[in-house]
Amino acid sequence: MTPEALIQTAVMMGLLVLAGGAWSLLYCLGKTRTRADFMHMALGCYIVALGLAVAIGVYSPLSPGWKALVLVSALAYAGIPPITLRYLEQIHDHEGEEA
Repeated sequence: MTPEALIQTAVMMGLLVLAGGAWSLLYCLGKTRTRADFMHMALGCYIVALGLAVAIGVYSPLSPGWKALVLVSALAYAGIPPITLRYLEQIHDHEGEEA
């Protein structure tokens, strides 16, 4: 891997993580505050994350195993916020029952 390819891949991976974090944050804000605009922004961030994962898979000199890991991780990003938010809501709902 050339130094230029290393920097390019690292930047794309950093942006992928940033887009994934923005997706999660905006999704949770959109759901908890019932704001459609946040949900639209969240979807946009997720699409950006998927696009970056595909770009890493196509353009980076990583080995096929690492490329597959990046792509599968980006697909898994879709389920993390809904599952986590549902779990937190269940915990919160059950807190009131114990008191």
